[in-house]
Amino acid sequence: MADLVVVGSVALDSVKTPFGKVTEALGGSATYFSYAASFFTQVRVVGAVGNDFPREHLELLSSRGVDVTALEVLPGQKTFRWTGEYGFDLNEARTLDVQLNAFAAFKPKLGPVHRKAGFLFLANIDPVLQLEVLEQMERPALIALDTMNFWIEGKRADLLRVLARVDVLLINDAEARMLAREPNLIKAARTIGEMGPRTVVIKRGEYGALLVSSGQFFFAPAYPLEAVFDPTGAGDTFAGGFMGYLAQQDATDPASLRRAMVRGAAMASFTVEDFSLERLKRLERRELEERLLTFADMVRLEG
Repeated sequence: MADLVVVGSVALDSVKTPFGKVTEALGGSATYFSYAASFFTQVRVVGAVGNDFPREHLELLSSRGVDVTALEVLPGQKTFRWTGEYGFDLNEARTLDVQLNAFAAFKPKLGPVHRKAGFLFLANIDPVLQLEVLEQMERPALIALDTMNFWIEGKRADLLRVLARVDVLLINDAEARMLAREPNLIKAARTIGEMGPRTVVIKRGEYGALLVSSGQFFFAPAYPLEAVFDPTGAGDTFAGGFMGYLAQQDATDPASLRRAMVRGAAMASFTVEDFSLERLKRLERRELEERLLTFADMVRLEG
C-alpha cells in the first residue's frame, strides 16, 4: 500500500436538481476524491478553506482516515462556494455562481510526507498551481491529473506543460475533444497521449468510462441506476476510487488500471444516489463488494 496525495478544492456547494436541493453542503473536488479513495488507502488532502468552514466536515474526513493536516484554514477568508443546477439531462451542470474566496489565495505547500507520496492526484485547479505541486514532489510512481474547459481554453500553454509531466489524464468526453481539437474520441485520446500522459481516461457520465493506455482499450460501464439524485462530484469520486485502488495495490500495470476503472465506476455510482456525500457516508464495505461483483457480471462474456 502506498501513500496517496490529492491537491484540489474543498468547498461548500449549493445544488438544485429536479429531485431536490441542498444549500452549502460539503463539496469540492478534493473532498469527493479523498472520501472515495479512503475506502482503499491512506489519502492526504492539500487545499485551503476559510475560517467559516464547519468543523464537523473536518471531523467527517478525519473519521475516514483522511489526513487533513495540509488543509489550510486561512484567517479572514471565506470558504470556496459553488452554486449550480441540473435539468433532466444530469450529464451537464449549469453554474449559477462561483465564489473562490480562500481558494483564490491558495498556494500549495507540501510537507515531507506529502512530497514522498507514491501516488499524486492533481484535481481540477489552475495548471500553474498544478505545476507548483509537481516542483515540490520527489518521485511518485504515478501522477494523475484532472482539468476542465476553463483551463483548456484560458491556460492551454500552462496545461500542456503539466500534461508533459503526468502519467494519467482523467477528463470528460467534451473536454477531451476540446483539448485534442478532434471530434472523434478515439483519435482524441491518442492525440492527448502524444501530449504526455501514457494513459487517458475519458469519463462519459451515464455511458461509462473509456481507458486508452499504450494502444489498448478498456471500457467500464456505468452502473444502471433507477434513481439518480445529484451527479455533482461523480467524476471526482470516480478518480478517487481509481487512484485509491492503484495506491492500495501499489501498482500501475495494465491489469491494475482496468480493475481500478471498475472501482472508480462503482464509487461514482453510489455518489449520485444522494446529494453531497450523504450516500457515501452510509456506504458499507459489504455494499461496495456486492456492487463490484455486479460490475464483474455485467461485463462477463460467458453465458
